[in-house]
Amino acid sequence: MDKVGIGVVGLGWAASGHMLAFKANSGCEVGAVCTSKDLSESQVLEMTGSAATVYHDFDQMLADNSLDAIDICTPHWLHPEQTIKAAEAGKHVMIEKPLALDYDSLVAMRNAINAAGVFSTVYFELRFIPHYQLVKSAMAQGLLGDVHHFEVDYYHGIGPWYGQYEWNIKKEKGGSALLTAGVHALDGLLYFANREVDEVFAYSTKSSDPAMQAYEYDTTSTAIIKFADGTTGKCVSCIDCRQPYVFNVKLVGSAGTLWNDRMWTTKIAGLRPGEWMQVPTAQAESGDVLDHPYPPQVDEFVECVKGGKDSSVNFEAAFGTHRVVFAIEKSLEENRPVRLSEMTF
Repeated sequence: MDKVGIGVVGLGWAASGHMLAFKANSGCEVGAVCTSKDLSESQVLEMTGSAATVYHDFDQMLADNSLDAIDICTPHWLHPEQTIKAAEAGKHVMIEKPLALDYDSLVAMRNAINAAGVFSTVYFELRFIPHYQLVKSAMAQGLLGDVHHFEVDYYHGIGPWYGQYEWNIKKEKGGSALLTAGVHALDGLLYFANREVDEVFAYSTKSSDPAMQAYEYDTTSTAIIKFADGTTGKCVSCIDCRQPYVFNVKLVGSAGTLWNDRMWTTKIAGLRPGEWMQVPTAQAESGDVLDHPYPPQVDEFVECVKGGKDSSVNFEAAFGTHRVVFAIEKSLEENRPVRLSEMTF
C-alpha cells in the first residue's frame, strides 16, 4: 500500500497530538474523522492535512473501505466498544490509554483483536522518549549491576483547570488515579523491569484541597510490586498534587543507581563518592500531549502495517500492563495482597 489510511474517532486534546504525528508521516493519511462537531472543509484540512471525510456515526466510518486503521482518541469509557467494533470490521487499531476501566472489558478487547488478526498500537508513547532509551541502555551495559528495585511515579495535578476534569472526577468515567493517568508510570516500571509480576499491594488516599473534593475516588495511590525473582517496585500515581509535573524514575542496582537524569555507578572510575553524575537526556517533563513523543510511535506503527507485522507497543504488551493495573485496583478494593495469577483470562 502507498499510504495507510487512518480514521480518527474523537477530536479532543489527545487527537491534536496524534494529528501532528500523522501529518508529519508521509506514509499515512487521515482519510476520515468521526466527531459530534460540525466542521468546515477548511477546519478539516487544517486539522488533518487532508480532505478527510467527516462522519458523525462510528459504524459508518468503519464501513469506509479507504481506511486501514482506526485511531481511538475518545474518553476512557468508550475505548472497549470502539476497539472491538473496529477489530471486527478488520481495521487495525491505535488506542489511547487507559484501554478499559474494568478487567472484563480489557479481556474482551484482547479476544476481539486476536480473533480478527489485526495489528495494534497503544499510546504508551513515553517508551519512545530518550530517557527511556537511556535507562534501557544503562541496564544493558551493566552500569547499574543487577537491578533489584524499580520506582516510577506520576505527579500531575488534574484539577478544575483541566478540560477532562468535568468527567474525570466520575468513578465510572475516570476510573482511578492509576487508570486515568498514572498508568504511564506503571507501564514504564514494567517496561524497565521486564520480568514476571508475582504480587501487588496498594494503598490510596486523597488531598483535603477543596478543588479536589469532587473526585469520586481516591486521587493518590501507592502500589508495591513483588516480582517473581524477588525484586521489588513502587509506583505512585498522584493527580491531586499542587506542584509542577514530575515523572520520577529510579532504579537501584548492585553497581549503581539511576535517578531521573542522574546516575552513580561503580563501573566508571573516578566519580566522586558523594556526588551524582549528571546525564543530559530528554525526560517526561509535561502532561501536555503536544509535548509527548507521538511521532516515533506513529512512524513505527505505519511501517509495521506496511510490513505486515505488529508494533512493539501492541495490545498484548499493553494488556500486560493493564492486567497489573487491575490487580492493583483489586488490592485497593479488597485491602489485601493480590497475586497476578488471580487475574485470569
